[in-house]
Amino acid sequence: MGLIACWLMPVLLGYPLVIMSPFEWIRAPYRLLQAVSRYKGTLSWLPNFAYNFCAQKIRDRDLEGLELSSWRAISNCSEPMRWESQNAFQERFQSLGLRSDAMTTCYAMAENVFAVTQGGIDSPAVFEDIDRDSLQIEKLARLSVPGKPSIRMLGAGKSIPNTSVSILDNKGHTLPDRHVGEVALKSNCMLIGYYHRPDANEKAFINGWYLTGDYGYLVQGELYITGRKKDLIIVGGKNIYPQDLELLAYEVPGVHAGRASAFGVFNETTGTEDVVLVAEVETTDQLEQQKIADGIRAAVTRGSAVALRYVHLVGKHWLVKTSSGKTARSANREKFLKEMQEKGQIF
Repeated sequence: MGLIACWLMPVLLGYPLVIMSPFEWIRAPYRLLQAVSRYKGTLSWLPNFAYNFCAQKIRDRDLEGLELSSWRAISNCSEPMRWESQNAFQERFQSLGLRSDAMTTCYAMAENVFAVTQGGIDSPAVFEDIDRDSLQIEKLARLSVPGKPSIRMLGAGKSIPNTSVSILDNKGHTLPDRHVGEVALKSNCMLIGYYHRPDANEKAFINGWYLTGDYGYLVQGELYITGRKKDLIIVGGKNIYPQDLELLAYEVPGVHAGRASAFGVFNETTGTEDVVLVAEVETTDQLEQQKIADGIRAAVTRGSAVALRYVHLVGKHWLVKTSSGKTARSANREKFLKEMQEKGQIF
């Protein structure tokens, strides 16, 4: 997206481009809206947590005089998308002219230029409410029924031209609609292989399909992403996606938005994984920290099918992030285990 949208397109078409440092945006998120208003911005690409961050952190006094009606497509991408996040963003800034039809979705990766799917451009982005237990236990995306726990899934759109998407099981067989499996793609603009990495190529391709490492399902061509394959937590046969637990933690006052990491640690006694959640907080008061930890446990118990084995509260800058700002869950898991071992606590 950076290569195409923020380099080639402006150069070839002569479109103006405004670039903002993500570090500057984190310190002062209102500057994004100020830039859109000042330069009449039309297109933006944001990770899901940015919607929550802006909606929660930007003060009313920083919005005075802003006009956002020029924004025609704000594409949710780079991490699993949530309807609740987009809705919070749109409701927070609609008084400034932000249109609901500007909220779009996308699924993309560096291995396929420019993207894989796009939603919300020709028609509104779609969502559906799915039975939580069916999704986590049976790997089936059944529509929810009244009185049972549900998860609202936001569609990532349909394949862009010259790109095909399929859902495969662990043997490479194509799965029907609403069956959760690994997302695979074919296109005329994807990689032909990793440079000098035959081992990686052997794992990444099957019968001409590129295996993305993401789990998801299709409904009449609409792609829904459920989570990252390597981050999946399996607890008593239930498939738990860590980002679902992290989003629940963000609802608890005192937890930094985008600064929580959930992962599994295998328990030799029970024969399954225990769920651990690490969250950054500002307070150092033990009573206040206990209140936050209890709030996280309650939120996860109420909003998911698992209970947390351990809530680990840490200070700012503890969590490890990737170069693109995503949560590095495996690195955070190793850091957590090392700290526990140093304290004499064995997991």
